[in-house]
Amino acid sequence: MTSRKPSSTDALTFFAPDENEDVTIPISNNTVSAGFPSPADDFKEKRISLDKTLVKNKEATFYARVSGKSMIDAGLDDGDLLIIDRSMEAEHGKIAVCFLDGEFTVKRLHIEKNAITLMPENKSYKPIKVSKDTDLLIWGVVTYVIKAI
Repeated sequence: MTSRKPSSTDALTFFAPDENEDVTIPISNNTVSAGFPSPADDFKEKRISLDKTLVKNKEATFYARVSGKSMIDAGLDDGDLLIIDRSMEAEHGKIAVCFLDGEFTVKRLHIEKNAITLMPENKSYKPIKVSKDTDLLIWGVVTYVIKAI
């Protein structure tokens, strides 16, 4: 199998974190039950900063918006916002943003002793086997996904 360029439907739009303002929002001290409802304990609140919670390394963190459906079975849907850490080690099984033959794509890394394959998480897409002729840079590791519901 030879490598292919990602289609235009696999494009990502990148954003840098806005460090000008530290925004915090209220968060309940209680967990939210996904089973049977439980009474809230006085609705006590603390404040949470999503940047401080989701971003471990500000200088190496970027956001990108997903475009396409190649990773839907991993929970990455068209329009989702990815949090990408460029300082993390790219390891087997991690979801990574890759710069492949001049274009960005997001795929799960399948790393073996002498081979790297970029695995989509949608059966409609084929894996991309990296060859010696492939220009590949593993740009960063996806740490979180933010989605609208």
